[in-house]
Amino acid sequence: MKERHWLKSLSMLLFIAIFLIGCSGKDEESKRERDTLIFGRGGDSTSLDPITATEGEAFKVTINLFETLLNYGEQDTTLKKGLAVKWDASDDGLTYTLKLRKGVKFHDGTDFNAEAVKYNFERWMNGDEEKFPYYGMFGGYKKDKGHVIKQIKVLDDHKIQFVLKRPQAPFLKNLAMTAFGIASPAALKKYGETFRKHPVGTGPYQFVQWKANDRIVIKKNENYWDREKPKLKRIIFRVIPENSARLNALKTGEIDLMDGVNPADIERIKEDKQLKISKRPSMNVGYLGLTTNRKPFDNKLVRQALNHAVDKQAIIDSFYGGLAEPAKNPLPPSLEGYHDKIKPYPYDLEKAKQLLKKAGYPNGFKMKLWAMPVPRPYMPDGMKIAEVIQSSFEKIGVQAQIVTYDWATYLDKVSKGEADSFLMGWTGDNGDPDNFIYTLLDKDNIGGNNYTYFSHDELHDILIKAQTIPDQKKRNELYQKAQELVHDESPWIPLAHSTPILAGASHIKGYVPHPTGNEVLSSVEFQ
Repeated sequence: MKERHWLKSLSMLLFIAIFLIGCSGKDEESKRERDTLIFGRGGDSTSLDPITATEGEAFKVTINLFETLLNYGEQDTTLKKGLAVKWDASDDGLTYTLKLRKGVKFHDGTDFNAEAVKYNFERWMNGDEEKFPYYGMFGGYKKDKGHVIKQIKVLDDHKIQFVLKRPQAPFLKNLAMTAFGIASPAALKKYGETFRKHPVGTGPYQFVQWKANDRIVIKKNENYWDREKPKLKRIIFRVIPENSARLNALKTGEIDLMDGVNPADIERIKEDKQLKISKRPSMNVGYLGLTTNRKPFDNKLVRQALNHAVDKQAIIDSFYGGLAEPAKNPLPPSLEGYHDKIKPYPYDLEKAKQLLKKAGYPNGFKMKLWAMPVPRPYMPDGMKIAEVIQSSFEKIGVQAQIVTYDWATYLDKVSKGEADSFLMGWTGDNGDPDNFIYTLLDKDNIGGNNYTYFSHDELHDILIKAQTIPDQKKRNELYQKAQELVHDESPWIPLAHSTPILAGASHIKGYVPHPTGNEVLSSVEFQ
């Protein structure tokens, strides 16, 4: 009897222990759900110093760590207060005076002030396109003739003035771009070249950990100037390369939010009451770049021939699930200045063969076609899209070998002009046409974001003139002329403008997808 009583007691203890462990697990899960967001994404960041990055996976994180002088609207690119609370421009467009927010500190406890702003800009302007590719938005670097900033004046601790050499219409919008997040001068001096792994800004979250190709962890900035934000204590950015695997992780609760939804999965997500769909306003372009300083892509007729050899609608039907439209210009239709009257290159294999013959390649040629290794909003499956293009090129005698690398290596090599052709895309940073045509196709940005190494003096003159005119209607006319020139020269095969789809747990509150692709998560919480 005693033995049976002992066994009974032991069984009861085991039951209680298991019950408590189970409850503890549920409590931990509940606690995570209340204060930690896990964001699933297709690729890792290449840097956590925003000025050294050119891709969305980096900015997805850095926008929560760093702040810019100005911000964009919640779901557009209208200008709002940021680290600057007031701004004025002179009538001639050459002087901008900004009043800075008081009581702001960097994550390392040092003060944010006008000297810190000047330090950051001088760091960028004294660099080059290899170190700080985005700074080319200001007409190049200090050493370059086109650099627009003549002088930066510290008027007092919380007032700074930019004096320009010539007017630049998108100057204020450029200041709000994620790449120009203001970093702690003390931390920049402390970490030097390794700052990209030790980011220190003023943002609502601060850096905790980066485990390459796995996760980046950030935590609430307890000293953030806006006491109502952020809502969460922690955010984890998880790398899950495959879209389908990422969706499975969302369905099982391993992650809370994801981008890169396969169009074929949309209806299945809508049927699940535990999940919800979000659409990002479209402001992007996916394209196949042709590196114009490499043979035979230095020949305009070859580039035009390849444009005729791609069936864009078939690609959209197969990989975008109808959530895209064929592209014919570098600008998306949602931007002012879009040239709708340009006629796209029709899918015409015979015309492509004729142009190749005229260019001196009657039997075609061999080339390499680089495929993106990660899904992006404008390029849902780079490898499969590359295979379709490869098949199309084969029909006109062009033998394309598909090549790929890990994402960081891919970007580095493409920026150095090492690819014959490459799949790539762009999500607009500021809603201005300048951010597409000038940033991606002007000679000022070769070695930066102009991966095709396309250089055209007439285009350059048009784009610089468009920057200096405040009248938007006149600017639009110049951008339309620029699009006509780009269409004829064909350094790209524009493929698609997509409407990116995201999915998340139904109990997420406060998440608003931004057209720039940046993930501002300071207002996100769980219901």
